[in-house]
Formats: sequence, C-alpha cells, structure tokens
Amino acid sequence: MPRTSASRLVGMLFVGVLATTVTGCGSDTPTDELVSKLELSVQADEKAAPRTGSLSCPGTKAKDRDICAALDVVAPKVFEPVPVDQACTAIYGGPRKATITGTYQEEPVSAVFTQENGCEIARWNQIKPVLKGLGLTS
Repeated sequence: MPRTSASRLVGMLFVGVLATTVTGCGSDTPTDELVSKLELSVQADEKAAPRTGSLSCPGTKAKDRDICAALDVVAPKVFEPVPVDQACTAIYGGPRKATITGTYQEEPVSAVFTQENGCEIARWNQIKPVLKGLGLTS
C-alpha cells in the first residue's frame, strides 16, 4: 500500500515530537534554577553546643532535593521576623534557637527562630521540616 504525502507528514511530525521530548529529558542538571546556599545552626539551650549543617539547593541527592522542596514551601516569608506590633499568644515552647544565614534563591538570608511565643513557635514549625531533614532537631 503506497504512503500518501499526508501519512509521511504525520510520520515525520511524530519523529520530530519524539526527538524533542527525548532531548528535553536528557539531563538531571538544573539550568535556570536559582541557587540557595544556607548555613543552619540549632541550639537546644544556651549551654548546649550548637548542631550545624549546610544546605545547597537545588540539591544533588534525592534527600537534599526533598529538603529544598520543603524549604521552597515556606520561604522566603519564613525568613521574615515577626512584626513588632503583632499580637502573639504568651506560650513558651522552650529554649531552642535556630539560626539560618546565607542566600535563598540568590537573596541574602539572616534569620533567627525561637519558641518564645505563639508567633515564634509558628515560624519554628514552618522551618522544622528543613531542620529535621538535616538532622538538626527532632
């Protein structure tokens, strides 16, 4: 059965789409993603030695990529301090303190997390998956 021009065109179109799809999937290396490099420190109390860790996003290992994804859910807003005039519940969550410095998506970061009141506990709970993923807190 002879092929018509239309069937040849459909065949060439299919091969072109397939080639484009395959070449688009060829690399695990991100190209246009913004880079984040953070240094993290958690202290159980004032007398305890800090536990420290580093995070580079996008990560090269699956675990790092998962931690970066958890960070992307809450950042950059989580790095902002609680507004001075915000009413917060008078709940003390404990003496733990976390410090994060570096860059998030190439923007400078310098944030401190405590559990001094309800607002700070809420911020702590937002960043906790990142701290836990790095083994800095339970």
